[in-house]
Amino acid sequence: MIVLGVDPGTLITGFGVIESRGTKLHVLHYDIVRNRPDRSMPMRLKSIYEALCDVIEKYHPDEFAIETAFYGKNAQSALKIGHARGASILAAVNHEIPTQEYSPREVKKAVVGNGAASKEQVQAMVKLLLELKTKPKFYDVTDALAVALCHFHRRSGNQSTRPKRHTSRKKRGNDWAKFVSAHPERVINS
Repeated sequence: MIVLGVDPGTLITGFGVIESRGTKLHVLHYDIVRNRPDRSMPMRLKSIYEALCDVIEKYHPDEFAIETAFYGKNAQSALKIGHARGASILAAVNHEIPTQEYSPREVKKAVVGNGAASKEQVQAMVKLLLELKTKPKFYDVTDALAVALCHFHRRSGNQSTRPKRHTSRKKRGNDWAKFVSAHPERVINS
């Protein structure tokens, strides 16, 4: 199965295409659709739509997953994200691809295990889970890959992409200490 994950935005829309091969997930492609701020909204939406149609025609995803609109303090931003979501969903629907939406909190919980995880934590887990050699340049890309990961694991009935924890506290603590000492490059300091 191939999933196209999208993190919508009118200036930058991130997307990632992931394929499952047996029990392994492989990244086929990821990138951004970048729009200039001086470009009109209709032209930005056209750019997003056309770029995602090109990705769909090249990779033929079986399913489409997108992040839902997040309403913070700025209603104007939420409206703009809604426009980008609409253009993105339209690309999938016009290609008759089943579409699923996930809240930012759901995505973070599925990938990191914490619905309030930072963008840096999501990026680190996406890199680890998908065995990427380098971190993508934009958080929009890692967010889109995280949406696709969330979809794969929700579809398979898992609530999280993270490995199961040990039941013994003592053993878990020892394992964590060994992991940190063996992999200091994977520790994120805030």
